[in-house]
Order: sequence, then C-alpha cells, then structure tokens
Amino acid sequence: MRRRTQGREHRPVPEKITDLAARVADGQIRLPKFQRGFVWSRQQVLDLLDSIARNYPIGSFLLWNSDSAGLASDQNIAGLEVDPAEEAEETAYLLDGGQRLSTICGALHWLPRGDPDSYWNLVYDLEQERFLHRHDLGDPPEHQLPLRVLPEVPEFIERIAGLPQPLRDRAQQLYARFDKYEVSVVTLQGTSLSEIGRIFERVNTRGTPLTTVEIVRAATWTTDFDLLAEIDRLRGMLAGRHYGRIDAKLLLRTISAAAGQGFTTEGIERLAQMPLPDLRQAIEQTEAAARRAVDFLTTEIGTPTAEALPYLNQLAVVIEIFRQVPRPTSAQHVEIRGWFWRTMLSGYFDGWNTQQMAADIDAIKAFARGTRRVEVTAAPLSTRLWTAVPYRRGTARTKALALMLAAAGPRDLRTGNRIGVGASLAMVNEMQFHHFFPKKWLMAQGTSVEDANVLANIVLLTAISNQAVADQSPSAYLADEMAFCSEGEMTRRLETSLISPRAFEAAMNNDYQAFIAARAETLLAWAETLGRGDWTADAADTGDPEIVRHGATVEVVDNITDD
Repeated sequence: MRRRTQGREHRPVPEKITDLAARVADGQIRLPKFQRGFVWSRQQVLDLLDSIARNYPIGSFLLWNSDSAGLASDQNIAGLEVDPAEEAEETAYLLDGGQRLSTICGALHWLPRGDPDSYWNLVYDLEQERFLHRHDLGDPPEHQLPLRVLPEVPEFIERIAGLPQPLRDRAQQLYARFDKYEVSVVTLQGTSLSEIGRIFERVNTRGTPLTTVEIVRAATWTTDFDLLAEIDRLRGMLAGRHYGRIDAKLLLRTISAAAGQGFTTEGIERLAQMPLPDLRQAIEQTEAAARRAVDFLTTEIGTPTAEALPYLNQLAVVIEIFRQVPRPTSAQHVEIRGWFWRTMLSGYFDGWNTQQMAADIDAIKAFARGTRRVEVTAAPLSTRLWTAVPYRRGTARTKALALMLAAAGPRDLRTGNRIGVGASLAMVNEMQFHHFFPKKWLMAQGTSVEDANVLANIVLLTAISNQAVADQSPSAYLADEMAFCSEGEMTRRLETSLISPRAFEAAMNNDYQAFIAARAETLLAWAETLGRGDWTADAADTGDPEIVRHGATVEVVDNITDD
C-alpha cells in the first residue's frame, strides 16, 4: 500500500538569493537553535560571495513551514541582529543552508556600526575584482563598493555615479549577478518535529548531524526555559561528584523516564508536547535521583567516575531506580547492588534496545511496589567471559573486570600495600593493568598473542611493581618476592587479586592453561557473590581488621604481616 504523502511533494522552487536573505533579516525565515551557530571562516565567506559573482552554483536550500511558532531560533548571526518574527499561523525555519544564507544576509544587511572587525564589513574591490574584509568603520575608497549598498538601489546608484566607466560597468555587473541570482528552495509542509530530525540528519551531510537533544530543546524553548541549559546544570552538579562527563542524551533519557515517557528516543521526542510545568518537575526529580544514584555507585559499587562505568546507559536505569525508590530498605540496597553487577557482568547493556528499555521500566515499577528483585533477562555467567574475551583498554568487558578486581581490594604483590584503585578505574590506566603471565614470556613459549591477552590473565599492579615483574616467568618473579615474604603471605596477597591457591600453584609451575582455568573459576565465583549483592565498596576500604577474599568467601584477618 502506498503511503499517503498528504500533498507533501517537496518540489524545488527557484527563489532569488537576495529575497531569501531579506526574509532572514526581517525575521520571516528563522534559524532554529538546533542549527549550528555561524562557524565559517572569513575565507569561506569570501569564497561564497565570489561564487555568486561568477554565477557559480552554491547548492539548494531546505525550509520547513511549521506551526511550531515557539521553536527556539537565533536572533543573531555572527554579530548581525535580525528582526524578531511577527506573529503568524506558520513560521518558516531554515533546515539546510544556514551557513550560506547567513553569509548572504550578513553581507547585504550589515550596517557600519559596532565592531569594525565584523565578518560582514565587506567590500568588492572594483579594481582588483575581488571581495575583501575591511577593519575600520570609515567610508572605504570609491573603488571599493560596500556590499550593504547592493539591496539599496538609490544608494547604489549614487555610490557608483562618479566612478570611471570601466569600474561603473563592473559595479553594475556585480549588482545584476546578486539581484538575479536564483537558488533552488524546497519547503517542507506538514512534517512532524521527529521526522524533521531524521530529514535534517540526512541532508546536512556537510555539517554536524542533528541530535535528539537539539530537536527537543528547540521544541520546548521559551524565553525563560532552555532544556540544554537545564541539562548543563545537571551535568555541573554531577561534575562535583566526578560524574560530569555524561552524554546529554543519556540525561534526557532519565528526564523522559521521570516524565513517564520511558527511556526510548520516541519517548524523549514526546517531551516536546509536554506542559512546561510537568517537564520542569521531571527535571527536578531527575536531579534529586541522580544525586542518590551517584552516591550509591561511588560508595556501594566503587565507581569513582562516570568513565569507570562499563555501560553509561546503566546509569540512566540506576537514576530511575532511585527516583522511584528514593529511600531503599537494606534489603532493597542488596538487590540494587546485585542487579548492577548481574547486568554489568552479563553484558545486558551491550545492545540496550527498546524492548529492554520498556522491560526495565516495568521491572523498576514492580520493584518500587515491593517485589524482591529488579527482574531482567540477563545471560548466565560462565568462565568464558574471562577465558575467551581479550583485554582491550577502555572496552566494557575490561572495565567490568577492573571493577571486579577493585572490589576485591587488591594488594600489591611486592609490597603488600593496598593498590589505589581509584586512579586505575577513573582513567583505566594502562600502567596499572598487568599480564600475570607476561605476554613476551608467553609468546617465547609459543603462546599466541590472542591467548596471552585474555582477561583471566590480567591483574592490577602498581606501575613500579609492573616494571619490576617485566618479562620474567611467574615462577621467577614470585620466587624473588617470596625471598622477602613467606609463601603464606604471598598466597594472601594473590587472593586479593582473585588468584586462588590452585592458580598460585599453576603459576609456580609456569602452567599457563592451568592458571587460566583456575583463575576463571575464581572470577566466576566472585562474580556470583557480587551478583547476590552481598558486597559493598565500603568493605574494600576498611582498615584493620583487613578483609581478604578467598574465591567467593570473605575472611576477616586481624593482621596481615610477613611470617
């Protein structure tokens, strides 16, 4: 069945470039705020004007006639003030061609006051036959024709009257080129705001794609409300908690969820139709929930910054949980911790789709009503997560391993001191991660790079210890350290890195495959412990007595010293 176009043929129509520029200056065509600001260089301005003077094509333009009269639009083009639009049933918005039309408008409608270095202080040098920028507000020489006189016929005639005939001919030719220059204009009619976003992204191949945030910002803008400013305010608050580097769309997802529209892009776009008081309320609720969510992540999970999170989208769900359950009971805290680890380690957010988003909203609502768990359909964990997945800096799986290792409160193999994992997690610092069986040593034994680089072979070490280990075999560097401490002490240190006595024994035998198998089992047991929510980040930061983890168990040790 053919889709109804409702008369939207979108046929191109020729229009004079000077008429389009006049409509911008008069406020009849508006530049929506989701357009980029004016970013062209001065040379690009001169090149466009030269193209018109030579009658070269400069491309088509795309307008959108809409009844969205309140759509945010710019009243300033690189310092040139344009008239506010008059009240009308429909408003024309420029979707494609903003830099080009801004240039023509600025060149023809600037007045010599204010900034002498304005982009629009332009002349055409009739002797050199080229466009120039001037840098003073004085009257230019007779052979330099100010472009602002081209739309003003009487002033233009008066300006060129005393010129020699060859220069007067050139001036008249320039006037004719600008006055008669036509471009193709397509005007969209009866097109929704969300569809405009998709159209803009496809036609604006030379510029930055239009984002959902920019669309909704433009649709909800008023003189006393700017959605982007509100999002920036939220990010500023989170920055004080080291969570400032968060994508604006993620925060918009949380606002949409707080407004009852869900996490999806379609839900976000529905914010454009919401009453402003309701939108403000959703933002306030998001702010309060985000504070609680970040406090939870830093104190009970141990993520020092947003960058430490393997999946930023997970933060949106955490915020919504704390919006709907602002004061969790102790049992609810246990479940939220368990949910976090289960969904993170299973890769639930690898491809967070609309179906999952809807299911997550339903699960949070049920949890807020009193169900014991935040129910999600997460893949079961297996040792393959660490034996078959490579270590790559900055990837979600590597970050997840880093959080697991940090949760175990690792101690340095050489000194026994607690490793400061905050910096490691915040930057996923390459120097803090070490292959327990050094890669070069493994490759010398015939192990492939891929097999040597699996996650089960990764531990956290201080940079100094990392350098000391170098490319020695495990049995060699561990024996060197045990010359200064007992085997029992080394066992305890290794267990804080989730290396069991069985894995320790395999390392002393330089048996890589046995080590990987044993360590993967320990990692799995620890992951299952975390997934039950039985652990908090505070446990890793207690002083004496020290807390040391043996596989999936926790043992309290009064003093850890060398035997």
